Amino acid sequence: MSAQTILPGTTASGQQTTLGVMGGGQLGRMFVHAAQRMGYFTAVLDPDPVSPAGLVSHFHIQTDYLDEQGLAQLMQRCAAITTEFENVPAPALFTLGAHRPVAPGADAVAIAQDRIQEKAHFERCGVPVAPYAVIETPGQLAAVGADLLPGILKTARLGYDGKGQIRVSTRAELAAAWTELRQVACVLEKMLPLAAECSVIVARGWNGEMVHFPPQLNLHRDGILAVTQVFDGNLPGSIVLRAVEAAKSIAEGLQYVGVLCVEFFVLADGRLVVNEMAPRPHNSGHYTLDACDVSQFDLQVRTLAGLPLTQPRQHSPAIMLNLLGDLWFGASGTSITPAWSEVLALPGTHLHLYGKLQARKGRKMGHLNITGASVDVVKITALRAAELLGMTAF
Repeated sequence: MSAQTILPGTTASGQQTTLGVMGGGQLGRMFVHAAQRMGYFTAVLDPDPVSPAGLVSHFHIQTDYLDEQGLAQLMQRCAAITTEFENVPAPALFTLGAHRPVAPGADAVAIAQDRIQEKAHFERCGVPVAPYAVIETPGQLAAVGADLLPGILKTARLGYDGKGQIRVSTRAELAAAWTELRQVACVLEKMLPLAAECSVIVARGWNGEMVHFPPQLNLHRDGILAVTQVFDGNLPGSIVLRAVEAAKSIAEGLQYVGVLCVEFFVLADGRLVVNEMAPRPHNSGHYTLDACDVSQFDLQVRTLAGLPLTQPRQHSPAIMLNLLGDLWFGASGTSITPAWSEVLALPGTHLHLYGKLQARKGRKMGHLNITGASVDVVKITALRAAELLGMTAF
């Protein structure tokens, strides 16, 4: 079901126009904030009674994602519904989509949930991928060519932030890794010499209109995004053009509606290959909250509600530091409070904490955006903030 324009305010029945989101994590929380700023009421469906989005939404439906009563309640309250993570069960999206506008749609999300389908889609769109092999059977495992080693074995489903991935160098290691992953469907990707990693966020409306943010230069540590840098010259101009063109082609091929992030590898020889896509706002786009005239979450609201899309304008160079739960623990493992006062004394720092009640190592607790008048100023401030927080320099 496609959307007519859904405006904030009071409906003919006297109720407030409400937008829904499947999932109650930090991305849902920031969507809720954006929708509420524009005058919408919000409803979150998430089983966690203290989910970050549920704590700030007008309505919180605390059921499983496939619970029929929960889905019915969400549809009753909402004029349109979006998602905040890619592993929302596809049957739930199909159910919702039969009665309400849902963006992104179930078909697009289903492709993003499966690396095998995802890579096939990239190839259909003419976007280069790393050499790979699908491994679903012992026969396919035995047939893997030596030219794909060393490589990374990734589960086809439910992998994120480095989870469900094992590096392998030999056939013996490959066989052991597949066993360790319980012989589920996997993709083996050839390891390539990388120069950098980047991502592009696009937003596409129901009418096919599309806008994008500038490509983001990303640094990962232990499979989790650590630092994003966005400013003129962060990547070669030719890479910028190719990455934006590829991301738009992928979105167009899906007939996608919503915010989509496409992640790329920049190879040592200058080639660009696509890694994966996320059918939602993305960690690497959080800088847009403070460095752009519209954020990725503003565009998520606009695409869902059928509102006009304007090409985002970045008004400041920006660096984003991802704040993991490790920062809440000292060297001896005791709980500490990060040095927020000292960090916020630095000009151009913008702290975003997600309202999670318990810190754990590796858990995304928030992010820090740094903006300023020049790239040099932003870099100096970001490095000082990282030092104050005990984070590794970049």
